[in-house]
Amino acid sequence: MVAIALLVYALIDCLQTDSARFRSLNRGAWLAIIVLIPLVGPILWLAMGKQRNRPQRPAGPPPRPLAPDDDPEFLRRLRDSDTKHEQMLHQWEADLRRREAEAQRKKDAEAAAEEAERNRQAEARKREDEARQHTDDEDDSR
Repeated sequence: MVAIALLVYALIDCLQTDSARFRSLNRGAWLAIIVLIPLVGPILWLAMGKQRNRPQRPAGPPPRPLAPDDDPEFLRRLRDSDTKHEQMLHQWEADLRRREAEAQRKKDAEAAAEEAERNRQAEARKREDEARQHTDDEDDSR
């Protein structure tokens, strides 16, 4: 039973195989060997009758690397992302420095305005004191 199944399989395989893949003998010779030498003929066909290497497939895209650190596209996206985040960080830092400078200028302006107000009030008190003293001196002289 095994010999008949092997014979049928080898015959069908031999008939379906492309003639460019035959080794050393042509299709007719291999068919004769398969049929005339029971059990050994089919085994010879399966072992030596045709070339086992499969025809090359059309070249497709290269397989993706398994590890992310081996994938150049992944690494490029990381560098782009790092560059974008670094630019955002520099922009935020510049904005923060600008705001701090504005706040400091406003604080300095307020301090200068308060100092000017204090000086004005001190000057006004000084004039009042001088005027009062001047009036007291006039009262004393009478």
